[in-house]
Amino acid sequence: MLNFNLDTKRNQIFDMTNIYDFIVLGDGPAGLNASIYAYRLGMVTGIINYDIGGQLENTNEVDNYLGFPNDTGSGLARKFLEHVKQFNIPILENVYVTSIKKVSNIFEIHLNNDEIIKSKTVLLSTGSTPKKLGIPGEDLFDTKGISYCAICDAPFYKDKHVVVAGGGNSALESALDLSKWAKKVTIIQRSTFRADKILLDRMYKNPKIEYMLNTSILEVHGNTKLEGLTILDKKTNSTSFFKTDGLFVAIGMNPNTSFIKNLVKLNEYNEVIVNKKQETNNKGLYADGDMVNQEHKQIIIAAAEGAKAAIYANQYLKLKGE
Repeated sequence: MLNFNLDTKRNQIFDMTNIYDFIVLGDGPAGLNASIYAYRLGMVTGIINYDIGGQLENTNEVDNYLGFPNDTGSGLARKFLEHVKQFNIPILENVYVTSIKKVSNIFEIHLNNDEIIKSKTVLLSTGSTPKKLGIPGEDLFDTKGISYCAICDAPFYKDKHVVVAGGGNSALESALDLSKWAKKVTIIQRSTFRADKILLDRMYKNPKIEYMLNTSILEVHGNTKLEGLTILDKKTNSTSFFKTDGLFVAIGMNPNTSFIKNLVKLNEYNEVIVNKKQETNNKGLYADGDMVNQEHKQIIIAAAEGAKAAIYANQYLKLKGE
């Protein structure tokens, strides 16, 4: 490890020949916060990512992150990144990790550009991706009337009638975002709402939003673009055709763990199993954020987990005498 100081000229360029102390795989609040803590602890640190921000980029309003009231997801992501840049922590962008191998207690991180990065410890912070409904026609009309990001695609549905599938926080946030553009938003949820009261209250007061509970979407239909849905009323067990201009799916996330499924233990939801120190079952390998077996997927919790991971990784290296 380097002797700690705040010389912001050091560690600016990603050195492919170096063995790092701490490499962060990911670009969200958890990974970015971890990189700051690791750097300040004197660890030779780097970040590998495809693009900055993680799921924050798909979030419109953020009003519950301490110190940043009424910000946007992308705005908060930019502030996090600017904070990281103050320390000139090297960031390798626009690459994917294809696999990780552990050789003689050193992690070899294989990238899709055939480069290999080596590090003594690694933080898995690759987040998650939206779940799909898994129904006929979904893949066919992906980007042709079906979207998984309301904040990204809402303007395309100005003055149209759209459907949001789901009943949790992300579904209601999507419906509220869409109501600023669409003439009508219908939430279709297979059971009951599972969202926070503050979002439910906002939804109930919004004249553009209506909802159908205990209703499942069975199939999507259209010619060149989405035109409607087959829905099932679970109370009456009857099906019907529901005309709509767009379908926004917001039913949860799948952790991005396929590339490390043979490296660490996963639970039944394919989340990485970690202990209170953010440690996986593989020594020197840590995980945090939306990809771990932690129930509450919140920005501030993810950021705190990143800090914990860096602190405990530093302690791990000290115990090894490194």
